[in-house]
Parts: sequence; structure tokens; C-alpha cells
Amino acid sequence: MELIIIGIIIVVVVVFIAMTIKIVPQQRVGVVERLGKFHRLLTPGLNILIPVIDQVRVYHDLRIQQANVPPQTVITKDNVQVQIDTIIFYQVVGPEEATYGISDYVYGVRNISTATMRQIIGKLELDETLSGREKISSDIRLALDEATEKWGVRIERVEVIDIKPPLDIQEAMDKQMKAERSKRAIVLEAEAAKQDMILRAEGDKQSKILKAEGDKEARIRQAEGLGQAQELEALGQAKAIEAVAMAEKARIAMIASAGLDERVLAYQSFEALTDISKGPANKIFLPTSAVETLGSLGAIAEVFKASKEGK
Repeated sequence: MELIIIGIIIVVVVVFIAMTIKIVPQQRVGVVERLGKFHRLLTPGLNILIPVIDQVRVYHDLRIQQANVPPQTVITKDNVQVQIDTIIFYQVVGPEEATYGISDYVYGVRNISTATMRQIIGKLELDETLSGREKISSDIRLALDEATEKWGVRIERVEVIDIKPPLDIQEAMDKQMKAERSKRAIVLEAEAAKQDMILRAEGDKQSKILKAEGDKEARIRQAEGLGQAQELEALGQAKAIEAVAMAEKARIAMIASAGLDERVLAYQSFEALTDISKGPANKIFLPTSAVETLGSLGAIAEVFKASKEGK
């Protein structure tokens, strides 16, 4: 009997402690009611309550959470049924309002997003719907923000996961897409051929211009070289003539300085006649005065005789 009483006391003590001490994890908060009326919030850590009088109504998770909205079938402005899947990210920022402002804020968020989605899609045509996911998400988030502000819930993000048109529309879209791609490929090929022809023509033009400029440059340099060569040749000839004249002048001066008389000059003339007589001429006429002069030179007469015999 004593053991039973002791056991009951222990249980009562444990229950009393459990009702008195509340440990709240991080990023969670509890709503405490005292005698059925909101009293305070339980913050993360150790919290003390008055048993029976204070009660925890609900705990809220303050982390960002997500709520999947079931696929919704909506009708576009051009009367096409599409199925849209969305997901909503939200966060509880007012635990008191989230507890007393609405019975189930997740359910409320889903309903508002569905109604807003139908209104938005009803104003868009199919092509605008398929290409306007970002706009649809933004409009739904703005509509939810206005409604959930008094619920203590903040909508962080709304994402349109998928938009599915009917099967026949998908097939028509596939055919259209293939036709567009084929058309784009043909246009690109034509543009490539055009660019190829233009580039080839430009290359041929540049090649001809460069070749003409090269020929012009070659002819100019060739003319300049020929002119310089002729100038150098004339200069060389002038110098040669000048050198010969100077040599002749020096020779005459040397002859004059050597004191040669008329006989020596006559002898030199006779040597020149000897060379002439070795040529094709059959006869050579000499002036009488020259013969007389030469006749006095026995050696010269011998040379003359030898030249005649050689002839």
C-alpha cells in the first residue's frame, strides 16, 4: 500500500514537473494561454509555466516551410485547358496572429493561390502562359502577401513547377517547334552561304589590289634601278675619257720633256704604218718627204723591207 502511494506521488511529481517546465528548441515558439486567453509566447530554451492555469495552445516552426499546391486545371484566355503545379515557400513571423487569425493558414494559402492563379491565367493566352511563369509567380506572391499579412505569415517565394497543355496541343506545339527549327536552319544556311560569297569576293578583291600594287612597286623600282645604272655608266665613261685625256696629256708632256725630234716621231708613224700594212690593204702610199727621212735610217729600212715580205 505504501509503495502504491509512493508511486502515485512520484507520478504526480513527474506530471507536475512536465506541466511546469517547458524546453523549446531553436526556431520554434509556443503560444501560452492562461485560463483560455492568450498570455505569452514560449521562446527557445527553458520556460516555467503554472500547471493547470497555463497551457501551451500550439507550437509554431519559425523556419521557412513549403506547401505544395495540388495540380490545378485552369482555362486560358483563348480557351485552352492547362494543368499547373505550384509550390509556395512561407514563414511564420507572427505566432499569435498565425494562431488566432486563421484556423489553418496552410489551407488558406493554398486556396488563395488557386483562386489567384485562375484569375491570372484567365487573362493570358496559351503562349503567354507558357512563357510567363515568372510573371505568374510574382502575381500570385503579391496576392498572397496582401491576404497573409494579417495571418502572421510571410510568403517568401512562389514557384510554378510545371504547366501542361492538353496532349493534342502539345503535339501541335511540337510540330510548330520542328517547323520553326527547320526554317531557322534554312535561314542560317542561306546566311552562311551569303557570308561565304561576300568573304570570297572581298578576298579576291584584296588579292587583285595587292597584286596590282606589287606590280606597280616592281616597275617603279625597276625604272629607278635602270636610271641609276645609266647614270653610273655615264659617270664611268666620263671618268674614263677624263683618265685617257690625262694620260695622253701626260704622255705628250713626257715626250716633250724627253726632247724627241722629228725623226723619232717619223719612226713612230712608220710603226703605225707597219701595223696598217698587216691588214687587208694591198697598197700603201707614203709621202716623199717621209721616205727620204726614213731612208736615212738603215734599220728602219730593214723593218720596212721585212714588213713587205710578211705581206
